[in-house]
Amino acid sequence: MLFRQLEYFVAVAREKHFARAAEACCVSQPAPSTAIAKPERELEVTLIHRGRNFEGLTPEGERLVMGAKRILAEHDALKAEVAVMQSGITGTLRLGTGPAVSTTAGLPVAAFCAMHPLARVKVRSRLSSGELVRQLRDFELDAAIAHFGPDDRESRELLPLYEEKYVLLVSGEHLVSAQPTITWAEAARLPLALLTPDMSFRQFIDDAFADRGAVAAPQVETDSVASLCAHVATGTWASIVPHTWLTSMPPAPRTRAVRLVEPDADAQISVAIHAATPGSVAARDFLNVVAGLSLDEVFLPELPGTSRSGGTRGTAKAAGAPGAGRTSPRGALMWGSAAREWREALSRRRSHRCRKRRGLPRPYR
Repeated sequence: MLFRQLEYFVAVAREKHFARAAEACCVSQPAPSTAIAKPERELEVTLIHRGRNFEGLTPEGERLVMGAKRILAEHDALKAEVAVMQSGITGTLRLGTGPAVSTTAGLPVAAFCAMHPLARVKVRSRLSSGELVRQLRDFELDAAIAHFGPDDRESRELLPLYEEKYVLLVSGEHLVSAQPTITWAEAARLPLALLTPDMSFRQFIDDAFADRGAVAAPQVETDSVASLCAHVATGTWASIVPHTWLTSMPPAPRTRAVRLVEPDADAQISVAIHAATPGSVAARDFLNVVAGLSLDEVFLPELPGTSRSGGTRGTAKAAGAPGAGRTSPRGALMWGSAAREWREALSRRRSHRCRKRRGLPRPYR
């Protein structure tokens, strides 16, 4: 069985249509059908239910398509590994996130691209938690950033990235007065705009409300981060967002964050790659780069009511006050300092790798 036959078979299973599969593979329409017929004769099984149109895979086809995806992924990984030895990582890293986490993906991606300037990154940022797990399992993604539950850890290598906490985002003072904290039970009584229920971040919100015997009944639901912020900016709705947004997406003027308490809910956000070996070279190096980041140190100081040392900041700024809803100068200074430290560390590491390839000794420090 040839690699090309496996590619056609996987394309037909993905597109669920012979003509679209042929277009995706840049061949004429009969090619996928003819190529799939050959392994069917070799294995003496039917892989696809055929009628006037594609009608689905047989049980044997379902089993074979998983093996085909694994073989093609390992084939791509071996080719990439040889290419890395010649010119470093030059391929594309396929990264998946949910909408809530997409705002923080820029930091690890920036660190990865600084290490591998010839690499490219394709980010899919509007995937539900179930779709993230499926695409990672089916080798359609190289890496994913999300919260992964116990049931999502099978056949995956996980690395903790940062701890996510929650704040209420409001505009003006007519919904919530100028106060540093608000309870989940109080937030449940506000007009809310939230992400859709299929997003893992929304599931955490619903669980936190349930812990206090409350139920969120949002008037507006969206799968778009930009749409969520736009609705809050009108002043008509409040929303619950990760505290990381305060750094990666500073709120609009008059919009401020109020810390949610009782309970102090949090979730571990991790990077996951497929545990199969050899695996994607880009994914494994992305994991190595992420291991050197300390994102909790970047995000935690921006949580309302906290400071770098973990103490309280005092009361929140009133809406409309100078600097309200914006990243503080101290936060901006810390952000720039962290970025410089990462660039310097990555530069040292890249220099060391180049010297090692040339057989030169590591310089004394």
